[in-house]
Amino acid sequence: MTSASQPAPARPTSRDVARAAGVSQATVSLVLGDKWRGRVSEATAERVRSATQDLGYRPNLAARSLRLGRTRTALLVVPALTNEFFARVYAGAAAVAAEHGFGVVLYPSPDGTGPARDPFASARAALDGVIASSMAADALGALHGADLPLVMLDSDPADTGVAARVNLDIADGMRQVTDHLLALGHRRFIHLASAIDSWTFAVRARAVHDAVQGVPSAVVRTVPAALDVRAGREAAEQALAAPGPRPTAIICDDDILAAGACKAARRLGLRVPDDVSVTGFDDLALATAVEPELTTVRLPAEQVGERGMTALLAVLDGRPAEPGSLPVHLVVRGSSAPPPPRS
Repeated sequence: MTSASQPAPARPTSRDVARAAGVSQATVSLVLGDKWRGRVSEATAERVRSATQDLGYRPNLAARSLRLGRTRTALLVVPALTNEFFARVYAGAAAVAAEHGFGVVLYPSPDGTGPARDPFASARAALDGVIASSMAADALGALHGADLPLVMLDSDPADTGVAARVNLDIADGMRQVTDHLLALGHRRFIHLASAIDSWTFAVRARAVHDAVQGVPSAVVRTVPAALDVRAGREAAEQALAAPGPRPTAIICDDDILAAGACKAARRLGLRVPDDVSVTGFDDLALATAVEPELTTVRLPAEQVGERGMTALLAVLDGRPAEPGSLPVHLVVRGSSAPPPPRS
C-alpha cells in the first residue's frame, strides 16, 4: 500500500514502451493500433507487445477520445450470456443507447463472476464508458486502467471507483416473498441459496433470515447450490429428505434453482404446493414454463439496462445520475399455498 507521503507510481506511457522495446513511439502506435504489417517486422511487433505486457501499459482511451471525438460506444460487461436476465439488461441498455446515437458492445466475462480479463488487448476498441452488471467492482480491475467511467448495476454500494450505480431493491424482494409464505402459515423454511459469492446473493440471504427472525417458531436453514437446475434438485432433495420435521417451504435465490426444487419434490413423491411450497426470484420465462407456475419476484431487467445507459450518458455529460433503487414486485402463482395440516 502506498503511504500518504509517497506519490503513486507513475502510469506507464507509450514512451516507456518504446524505450523498453528499443523502438520509436511511432512504431509503438503502429503495433498497438494493429497497423504494423508491411511496416515493421514480426519480431519488432512481438518486442512491442512483450514490453506492453511487462510494463502493464494500457492506452489512455479517455484522452484519445478527447483528441479524436467520442466513439459513442459503451461496453456492457455481464457474468454470462446464458442467463435471460442479462439479455434483457442488454436490450434495455441498447434501446436507450440507440436513441442517443450510441452503440453497446456486449462482453461476457470469460470467468463468470471472477476477474474480467481486459478486452482491450485484443479488441483495441476505443470506448466512452463501461457498464457492468451483477459483478464486483474489484473484478473489473483490468478495465479500470482504461480510464473510463464505470457504471455498476446490481452491485455492492460500498464498491469504490464507480461513476454511478443502478441497483434493484433486492432485499425488499426477498422480504416480500418470505412475508408471503409466513402469512400463509409456513414456519419451517429451506433457503436454497446460490453458491455464487456475490453481493446480490448475499443480500438475499440476509433478507430471508431477517424476515424470519422474531417470528415465533419460524426457522430457516440455508442450503447452497450451484446455479443450475441439476444442482438445485440435488441440494433440495437432500434437504427435504433430511431427518427431522420436513420443511414446508423452499425459498430459492433464482427461478432456475426453484425449478430444481420442484423436480426434487416430485422425485420424493411430494406435491407442489400441497406438500411443499416453492418460490423463485427473477421471473424468468422459466417461471411460467414449469407446472405449477412459480411464485417469484419480478425484476425489471430492461429498466435496469435503460437506467444504466442513462446513468452513463449523464456522467459523460457531467450531470448527476438518477439516484435510488428500482422497485421489484412479488408475483404470486400456483407454487405457493398454506402448509399441509398438522405440519
